[in-house]
Amino acid sequence: MIRFGTGGWRAVIGEDFICANVRKIAAGVCAYLKETDRAELPVIIGYDHRFLSDTAARWMAEVLCAAGLHVYFLRRSAPTPLIMHTVMKRGLHCGLEVTASHNPANYNGIKVIVDDGRDAPLEVTGRIETIIASLEGDIPFTPFDRACAEGGVEFLRNPFNPFLDDIIGQMDMAKIRERGPRILFDPMYGSGTYALMCILYTARCTVDTIHMGRDAYFGGNLPAPSEETLHELTTRVVNGGYDLGIALDGDGDRLGIIDSNGRYISANEILVMLYYYLHEYRGWSGPVVRNLATTHMLDRVAADLGETCYEVPVGFKWISSKIDEVDAVLGGESSGGLTVRGHIHGKDSTYAAALFVEMISAMGQSPSEIIEALERKYGRFVMAEGNYAFNPADKGRIQDMVFKDRLLPDFGREIDRVSYEDGCKVYFRDGGFVICRFSGTEPLLRIFAESDSKARAQASIDAFRAQLGL
Repeated sequence: MIRFGTGGWRAVIGEDFICANVRKIAAGVCAYLKETDRAELPVIIGYDHRFLSDTAARWMAEVLCAAGLHVYFLRRSAPTPLIMHTVMKRGLHCGLEVTASHNPANYNGIKVIVDDGRDAPLEVTGRIETIIASLEGDIPFTPFDRACAEGGVEFLRNPFNPFLDDIIGQMDMAKIRERGPRILFDPMYGSGTYALMCILYTARCTVDTIHMGRDAYFGGNLPAPSEETLHELTTRVVNGGYDLGIALDGDGDRLGIIDSNGRYISANEILVMLYYYLHEYRGWSGPVVRNLATTHMLDRVAADLGETCYEVPVGFKWISSKIDEVDAVLGGESSGGLTVRGHIHGKDSTYAAALFVEMISAMGQSPSEIIEALERKYGRFVMAEGNYAFNPADKGRIQDMVFKDRLLPDFGREIDRVSYEDGCKVYFRDGGFVICRFSGTEPLLRIFAESDSKARAQASIDAFRAQLGL
């Protein structure tokens, strides 16, 4: 069965990520667009650097063209934010990106983007799943070269220009030029290289790079910017005397930062710093949005600034819709994705990275100095997390324990309340939390915890693990 998770459909290459399933998804999207009277506009198809991504993009284009839809296609790989921006900017109904984002190299997948450049909501992906399940027989397709010759496929010229112009138009480039930071950039062999390089060069930063180009195995590393995966970037930033290290994930929608002293700046810290900067230095007023697995430091900062921090379920579609609803300054998640008011309705590490460079340039401080000042004012918030594989036969037992019987371990801390809106989240009276939920993209159980120390956060995770037998 083809099922969409919080970040689209993802599957292991050669097992479920095969031509037949890719064609089924394309056929399901076609049928959905036709039944909702959205088939009159082109569908843009993009792809990242993963194995089979460019080929799978062609498989989908062949099915769309056979169904009578017009396809916008790119001559090079593209980050997911570019596809979202193009859907929004051109007023399209649909875009498709072939990517498995930050998943291991043996995965690939497809993200469905809908009106206004948003991640497809559950009702859309649910309907596509139903249509796919009802398909019978072979899926009609027009060979790609023929589709191009007949005009069904149109290659977009300079597709990055509107995306780059919109970001540059919102930046204080003079502040960056005045500071002139030296940056080491690690795109992690992903598709987010070109856009950010253009912006940094336009701002006249000194930029060196590692892990450029295409490597379907991502150098044997996980293409997710984290403290564990950025050891080489950290070492080179310190040894090379750079002001900053910047890393992007496989499809360019997640951001990682390394300070000049080698400190890994977490996604939670990036969110807090950028919200504070936009509110206090740029003068933007408004609330902030986070998902339920993201730092509560945002709540404390927002309250001090006379604003509100809104909590939503995991999945960036919830963040973007809440930003629109409450006119929030920005919204993000602890996994490294964020967006800012007035930009696209999805994660964009290009804009986030550029804004981060502007922040340190305008404030004249290093990331460590900024976050340490905020910690002195608002307290220390430390997050621990774990991803735990389990035997598929055990999933029912775990679900029953956590969500049916609602059994909680003894955390040794006073519980304020428990929410089962998305997983099981326990809020402690001292301000910390622990959340346990199944991944929406991989066969894993994710447990996040936050407290005033790493040890206390990890103790809450260990308590959950012991109870569940993981």
